[in-house]
Amino acid sequence: MATAQSQTLLRVQSVTALSSQTSEQTTARVSPQVSRSDITARRAYVGGPARRSANVTLKNRSAIQRTHREVVAPQAALAEPAPSTSNMEQLRFLTPEIAESIRNAHGTPAYAYDLASLQKQAASALAFPNAFGLTVRYAMKSSPNAAILKVFHNMGLHIDASSGFEVRRAMAAGIPAENISLSSQELPEFFPELVQAGAKINACSLTQLERFGQAFPGAEVGVRFNPGVGSGGTGKTNVGGPSSSFGIWYELLPQVQEIVAKYDLKVVRIHTHIGSGSDPAVWQKVSGMSLDLCREFPDVVALNLGGGYKVGRMNYEQSTDVSVVGVPVQEAFEAFATETGRELKLEIEPGTFLLANCGSLVCTIQDVVTTGAEGHTFLKLDSGMTEVLRPSLYGSQHPIVILPTGREHDGSTTPYVVVGHCCESGDLMTPADGEPEVLAPRELTTTQVGDLCIVEGSGAYCSAMSTKNYNSFPEAPEVLVGTSGDIHLIRKRQPDTEIYHNEVPLPENLL
Repeated sequence: MATAQSQTLLRVQSVTALSSQTSEQTTARVSPQVSRSDITARRAYVGGPARRSANVTLKNRSAIQRTHREVVAPQAALAEPAPSTSNMEQLRFLTPEIAESIRNAHGTPAYAYDLASLQKQAASALAFPNAFGLTVRYAMKSSPNAAILKVFHNMGLHIDASSGFEVRRAMAAGIPAENISLSSQELPEFFPELVQAGAKINACSLTQLERFGQAFPGAEVGVRFNPGVGSGGTGKTNVGGPSSSFGIWYELLPQVQEIVAKYDLKVVRIHTHIGSGSDPAVWQKVSGMSLDLCREFPDVVALNLGGGYKVGRMNYEQSTDVSVVGVPVQEAFEAFATETGRELKLEIEPGTFLLANCGSLVCTIQDVVTTGAEGHTFLKLDSGMTEVLRPSLYGSQHPIVILPTGREHDGSTTPYVVVGHCCESGDLMTPADGEPEVLAPRELTTTQVGDLCIVEGSGAYCSAMSTKNYNSFPEAPEVLVGTSGDIHLIRKRQPDTEIYHNEVPLPENLL
């Protein structure tokens, strides 16, 4: 056994080293030719004193004001250039008429999801190349509305949950417990009730595995490993490698086996996941490494390779072709079966892939302000980080489409910085790519107060990950657009009284 473990670890280490080189080469190909000092200066000065970072020492405010003209404008030019008018983003599934109908019926901001697009993406995921069977688990953290869960359930998808509360939520939506798999940073105290209901658990740490063994000796369990490499659009979406706490570090394989033996557990699933925006080459190599881990557990019947398929939201961004990425994975499973006689089932956990471009945020332009000839023209939405946090958090790019309302439009465009409605300088909808603190004016249809604004690519990790209730803004409604353009409300707008409903008054004699 010790020799087999050593061979597995050596194979994993070699893949890790090779994958790290691949990631570094990929980074070198796509990174802009901007020095670290340029980035620091850009973060410090773009947007002027009102958007200064901690890198600016304010001992001499007048000095900063004197250099404002020399520094701010040149540094702002370092941001990604605005696209030409011929490359402006277009509506994905909404029409101006449907968008206006949503505003009239439910107000703005409001999320809209397209049923036909959801079904199309689900069908694409179900066609992922596989050798001996496939389970597609929807990563419900990307958008957990019960209506969306039911759409995917009816298409034959299972559920990947990231917390015990998500498991409860999915069950409340009518998803059978046996179709739900839990891989969580926090194994809840109530996990036994989930297991007893039929939910599957993947232990994501040695502590979790120990707790599971204590509660269910002799039971079946899954184990999530950190394969030693990661791949993500940013460090915040990378869930593999030495800088990630997700999963059990692959070199701790002997300790995993000790706990399994201690409680007579039966490991039936191996789970690995390297992060959002996966480099296909890294993803393929990790599948081979994951199969090596399966060799160490003779009862494994399924290998879960997670999700993280890159989806291009902007019209210049590329998307992962799962039919291409899946072919070498299928071949690896077939080779493993030939060698070992074991036919493993494949599991994948798409979230962004299924939902990103199937959702739009319908907003209204509520103000237009300027900071002068050498500054910017700002569009203020009646939305922002309270609905779409990704730009403020990651510097993510979302397509923005302006729909002039109640007037003819001459086709003119204007460079705008689009911001949200929160009293927060970081509530920015058009940051530079990957630089959430850098303003990046975007060429958009010339607009005025009252026009509609559609933030595309808002299906995944928007409603679910928003800073709702910040500044006491209520949770926005959600609608599902049917195949005939019919609009179905799937979440009501939150009454403002519910925001503070759970607050408890102090005793009168305390103050």
